[in-house]
Amino acid sequence: MDNHVHPDIEAILLSQEDIREIVSRLGKAISQDYADKNPLIVTVLRGAFVFTADLLRAITVPCSVDFMAVSSYGDGVKSSGVVRIVKDLDTKIEGRHIIIAEDILDSGITLSYLVGLFKARNPKSVEIAAFAVKDIPGKKPSIEPRYVGTHVPNEFIVGYGLDYAERYRNLPYVGVLKPEVYS
Repeated sequence: MDNHVHPDIEAILLSQEDIREIVSRLGKAISQDYADKNPLIVTVLRGAFVFTADLLRAITVPCSVDFMAVSSYGDGVKSSGVVRIVKDLDTKIEGRHIIIAEDILDSGITLSYLVGLFKARNPKSVEIAAFAVKDIPGKKPSIEPRYVGTHVPNEFIVGYGLDYAERYRNLPYVGVLKPEVYS
């Protein structure tokens, strides 16, 4: 475990070792399922870029990657529910197998929107690989990922690409942010 815990972090949820194990397991599962399918891994920027880089290295079959930027949060803590495409895909996805790599799934609003958008472009398939699914009491996400790395509690978490106001993405672990930082 990393001995240098950032002072704004209340607790470490996932160590670097935990993250490696999660990504390795997801990479193996995707490699088995997509052996001869050359999937396109779609990264939702910015949060998922760290996860996607590791996931690509864990996938042992041919695949390619493209990037999409959407906005649904701003600098706030809660999702606005409004999804805006900031950068669309450069790759034509018709007839392709698509795997959306997502850092954390909470409400699923953004992912539901993207899946609908992609399906309208006639891919062979659209699946989701979520590094983490946030367990929110009494609420289920509006979409079920095919690949789930882990479940995390309903806390404000940062690190491993996850941010608060563009900070903490570079932490090598996933930690719970102290409430006084964002309140």
